Amino acid sequence: VAMPEKTDDKMRAFAEQVFAADAKDESVRDEVSMFDVAEHCPIIHQEMAHHLHTDDDMEKRKRHQRVCTMGTTATKGAAAPVMTVQVETPTYLEVPDFQRVAVIGDYASGVTMDDFELACKGLYRALTIREKYMRLAYQRFPGTVSSYLRELEGDSFRPEDQVQPVFTPPPKNGEDPFDTKDFPPNLGYVARMKDGVIYVYNDAAAADKHQPKDLPCPDYDTFIDDMNFLIALIAQGPTKTYTHRRLKFLMSKFNVHEMLNEMEEMKELKVNPHRDFYNVRKVDTHIHAAACMNQKHLLRFIKRSYRVDADRVVHNLKGREVTMKELFESLNLHPYDLTVDSLDVHAGRQTFQRFDKFNAKYNPVGASELRDLYMKTENHIGGEYFATIIKEVASDLEDAKYQYAEPRLSIYGCNANEWSKLSSWFVRHRVYSPQLKWMIQVPRIYDIFRGRNFVPHFGRMLENIFLPVFQATIDPQSNPDLSIFLKHVTGFDSVDDESKHSGHMFSTKSPKPEEWDITKNPSYTYYIYYMYANIAVLNQLRKQRGMNTFMFRPHCGEAGAITHLLA
Repeated sequence: VAMPEKTDDKMRAFAEQVFAADAKDESVRDEVSMFDVAEHCPIIHQEMAHHLHTDDDMEKRKRHQRVCTMGTTATKGAAAPVMTVQVETPTYLEVPDFQRVAVIGDYASGVTMDDFELACKGLYRALTIREKYMRLAYQRFPGTVSSYLRELEGDSFRPEDQVQPVFTPPPKNGEDPFDTKDFPPNLGYVARMKDGVIYVYNDAAAADKHQPKDLPCPDYDTFIDDMNFLIALIAQGPTKTYTHRRLKFLMSKFNVHEMLNEMEEMKELKVNPHRDFYNVRKVDTHIHAAACMNQKHLLRFIKRSYRVDADRVVHNLKGREVTMKELFESLNLHPYDLTVDSLDVHAGRQTFQRFDKFNAKYNPVGASELRDLYMKTENHIGGEYFATIIKEVASDLEDAKYQYAEPRLSIYGCNANEWSKLSSWFVRHRVYSPQLKWMIQVPRIYDIFRGRNFVPHFGRMLENIFLPVFQATIDPQSNPDLSIFLKHVTGFDSVDDESKHSGHMFSTKSPKPEEWDITKNPSYTYYIYYMYANIAVLNQLRKQRGMNTFMFRPHCGEAGAITHLLA
């Protein structure tokens, strides 16, 4: 299957029309969303009648069937012909006691051959686009899909060609996770931002001439072109029909498997020694560090800290240092009277699709002063209480043995010192556990920082987020605390209320980050592209240096436009 190099003008114009309507908050749900309609809907009957009376290319269908239909042989001497289906079984399906259902015949039934070819060519190109961006940034891409893509291209798949993220292995017995002896030497490289992406140069002279090292970066125009192709693809009728039918078929196939093999699976589960739900390894990959404790744990900690540290100076209240006792008195509270209900930090049904209510749940008793005291890394006591709570949670996980977590900590991009402060907190309080890895989440709140004049343009925010990490990669000894912390970070996340509309359409005419100096927030896609581009370059540099790489796992799809999922 030949993959077109560029999206043609007609498709690009259609994509821009869909995107522009979405940016204006016009209702395009029916056009671009996956559709599912009741079977008694008159539209279904109309489409069916049209399909039955549409002239199809029968010769093409026969040729396709000859290529794709699985071979069958009829046994002789039987009362009725019995069909034996020769199916090449993948390794993961070689479970002899399970019953199998083979579907033979026309793979393209239900759609015309022209529609089938159009949909499959589009899906093939979409998968190659996905694979290209995952490989460039050392992200995961399924080996099964890669093997099929190579087969389509007439090439052979080699597992060693797979690109995988690199993680820091846990320290061996007796090793110190905060040891700085194994840091690689300073390379003397120079890192500078240009057009929103940080490039690495051999020296300052090369930087002045913009002669970067060979660390491939996603091409801006190609990204826009790929995005336009995908926008057009998901709004394309034949593709929607084919994928909808295919998904329903796979769901039905699974339901049949479940009906035939449920008891066998249960039997296999029971005979498996020393493994049930409680002693298989489980990882919570979606939890904020400030919410990693349960509400009862937080309540116990607040009461215990008050008993021990009531007279300790813990907060700066309107320019005046106050003790914990004075802080609670200013809030008209006493820890003895607190309950789980009055603490009100549980995100229940009422927070669904209400980002404002969700954020408010991080304030115990609705008091931001208590959040600052107990759930911040940077406060009057250097984040001591927050570190202690996290270490208690980690201790519980270690006791449970089979439970792990990946808590998130925030980097805002407001100033260049955030990384140093966060990593100093991590190392000073030794917030390490073999049960924990860390994610960095970046809130999409540039508009707030620009409105308060914290940053002059969007490019500075990107620089504050990524430049310190590049510098610690080039010369780990320049910031040992950050270099240690980055060893335990698995990736980056992009977070905010997705239902907020920016009204900006990401295109080749979009201003570069250094030119984006207005108070308006860029679009979701704009954020995603520049975060991804910097992570891709950073990962290639870290891979060369033998360091761990970073995943990019942005929050996506909770609300907002279909273009979020696309990006």
